[in-house]
Amino acid sequence: MVRALYAEYGAPLMAFAIRLTGGDRRWAEDVVQETLVRAWRNLHDLRTDTGSLMPWLATVARRVVIDDHRRSGTRPLDTVDDIRDRAAPVAAEDERLLREIVVTEAMLSLSPAHRQVLTETFLLDRTVQEAAETIGVPVGTVKSRVYYAMRALRVALEERGVTLP
Repeated sequence: MVRALYAEYGAPLMAFAIRLTGGDRRWAEDVVQETLVRAWRNLHDLRTDTGSLMPWLATVARRVVIDDHRRSGTRPLDTVDDIRDRAAPVAAEDERLLREIVVTEAMLSLSPAHRQVLTETFLLDRTVQEAAETIGVPVGTVKSRVYYAMRALRVALEERGVTLP
């Protein structure tokens, strides 16, 4: 089971862990290993029917890094303000990266046509007319695909625990 988890989540989890560890690949490998061991130990509690385990794995990896950092005690902080100042940017960056991973997974779950139209209109910031010319379909088709792609993306994100306004 750990091999299946590693096969599916190893690469994105490693990329996430490398960023958490400031580029320290050896530490990141240890973080991934510990994260997957914890997943294996909690396998009976994990709900795999809800979609991706990446949000859970990323949370565990982040906690492993925090625990390692606390355990090492390499750099004592002077005040509570120091802790708050240093933790906030890391937490915000982690949250942004986790959101990016979840949205990427949701986009990959869409059909190629839906993914293409969202990429053209939202990610590449093209008008409906420009997207229609690039894709080679009528403007009405682009509008329709955008509508249904957004609906499908909303469902995919909700399956992963993300709600849109």
